Amino acid sequence: MHCPYCRHSDTQVMETRVSDDGSTVRRRRRCTACERRFTSYERAEIDMPVVVKKDGTRTDFDPAKLRASMMLALRKRNVDIGRVDAAIAHISERLRTSGLKEVPTAHLGDQVMQELKTIDKVAFVRFASVYQSFEDVDAFRQLISDSLS
Repeated sequence: MHCPYCRHSDTQVMETRVSDDGSTVRRRRRCTACERRFTSYERAEIDMPVVVKKDGTRTDFDPAKLRASMMLALRKRNVDIGRVDAAIAHISERLRTSGLKEVPTAHLGDQVMQELKTIDKVAFVRFASVYQSFEDVDAFRQLISDSLS
């Protein structure tokens, strides 16, 4: 690591500490050239897949957007927020471990539907009605009967 003061490439680690949650390593360093001390932080960089929208545009995966969609479907439903957080964590974990570089919104929508089905059937139907944009009532009726079985 280069010294931020003199740009010398030789620095010495004086102290290393792991954060309380274990996600970051803090290192106290000393430059061997100018003797100044500085702190560096280390954390894992996790690449999430890029979301490919229906029109072909690409955007970064955003758990906040996922939460907003789920909360809209769960509006006025008595559901523990912890279950929503767990569902978002499940979806994020599956995406992270999938090894995919890109994921279509259809795949993401299916993941949300799968989670909502276990949380609240009404929210599942609400989300599906918007997400799948049904053209006829029979297809919507079929979804409802499938979700109840």
